[in-house]
Amino acid sequence: MRNRIHELFDNKKEPILSVYFTAGYPALDDTLRLLRYLEEAGVDMVEIGFPFSDPLADGPIIQQSSQQAIANGMTLPLLLEQLQLLRQHSQLPVVLMGYLNPVLQLGEAHFLERCAAVGVDGLIVPDMPLTYYETHWMQHCRRLRLSNIMLVTPLSAPERIRQLDEASDGFLYLVSSNSTTGKPLAVDSQQEYFARVASLSLRNPCLVGFGIHDKLSYEAAARHSRGAIIGSAFLQYLKTHGLSRESVYRFVEQLRPLPAKAGG
Repeated sequence: MRNRIHELFDNKKEPILSVYFTAGYPALDDTLRLLRYLEEAGVDMVEIGFPFSDPLADGPIIQQSSQQAIANGMTLPLLLEQLQLLRQHSQLPVVLMGYLNPVLQLGEAHFLERCAAVGVDGLIVPDMPLTYYETHWMQHCRRLRLSNIMLVTPLSAPERIRQLDEASDGFLYLVSSNSTTGKPLAVDSQQEYFARVASLSLRNPCLVGFGIHDKLSYEAAARHSRGAIIGSAFLQYLKTHGLSRESVYRFVEQLRPLPAKAGG
């Protein structure tokens, strides 16, 4: 099974930068525009969150963006409709991230088929139990070439991590701490945890997420993994500076240099 996520990890030698944003935020029709600006700025992968009224793993910044997106009219069916034009706008690996309840309301089989049809590469569903994935989703995901990405936490035992690795495809999401998203993290304080995961010689590469908020935390996370995921800090930046090509460029430039075609 191959998709854009596998190609990224196979071909990218430098640390990977994945950026999360909430679909329908700041405005209802911003999804594809944001995606295009992030690609121009040299981001390697994008995670698009579909909003939910009770996002348990998310901190206040993502919760507020989700509430605003819902107020704007964003729904999972509308997001999939917007993404019909996805591959006319971008060739970045795209991962959808959200909770199981909206998927159940839409219909799991329909959701997975639509994701594959519009060109989504991977899925992160934090509240989906491993056994549920194995019995309800795994066969369909592999048939449709959709990568399922599981989350590992500092409390995950080695055997549990191996199980999550076996069920995942593309990469493992290495949650940096036991807090919710958005809390700034001193990543170096988690060196023992990262080293423990690395010592397991897992089949999937890892990206670190939760609390990555600036260049120092991004670079520190990349020392322990293949790269990092940044979400709350980006949404907060959009809230403060607004959404434009220039604001997206400025945010990414704080983390690493822009590609020549964007910077010049």
